[in-house]
Amino acid sequence: MKLYYSPGACSLGIHVILEEIGKPYETQRVNLRQGEQFQPTFLEINPKSKVPTLLRDDGSVLTEFPAIAYWLANKYPEAKLWPDNLELQARALEIMDYLIATVHMQGFTRMFLPKRFAPSEADAEAVRKEGLRIFTNGLNLLDKTLSGKDYVVGPYSIADAAAFYIEFWAEGQKVPLPANCAAHYARMRARPAVARAMQQEGLA
Repeated sequence: MKLYYSPGACSLGIHVILEEIGKPYETQRVNLRQGEQFQPTFLEINPKSKVPTLLRDDGSVLTEFPAIAYWLANKYPEAKLWPDNLELQARALEIMDYLIATVHMQGFTRMFLPKRFAPSEADAEAVRKEGLRIFTNGLNLLDKTLSGKDYVVGPYSIADAAAFYIEFWAEGQKVPLPANCAAHYARMRARPAVARAMQQEGLA
């Protein structure tokens, strides 16, 4: 397997999952700031111009965080990253979809890349503020989800890798983490697999 990633991007969550699984894999850094995702070499692999991208051992390519995470968890059940309870499976998918589609794509992207949403430069600050509102609301919802639990759905799962990269971004943007999120983030940072992934990406 080969993971195409960018340091500190959402691909960090997949990097963590791969480390949790413990099977051999390679990594290929994609410099998003320099636009490598739009170069022909990468477009041949993933025409969506996005990370994470996973090149599997059979030569096929899998894209999108939830799909990659789900496939890895079920391909390697011995890692116990996917709940064996239907209700918890549904809850894991529910929170992952919300974190990625809303908190990340609608919230953080507005904060980090307001020009994608702003009709003019004068609107950029309003766009950033709306992004922060969405992002903060998302953290508060995640905080409630974590109430009384060490991990997002109870047992550790791929949903925690998604929550981790959101919490990591919050730290980078100096957005305060609510108490349960802060405890979860510290718990994640203490996991050896997380430490290895971050060290490999130069984030430690």
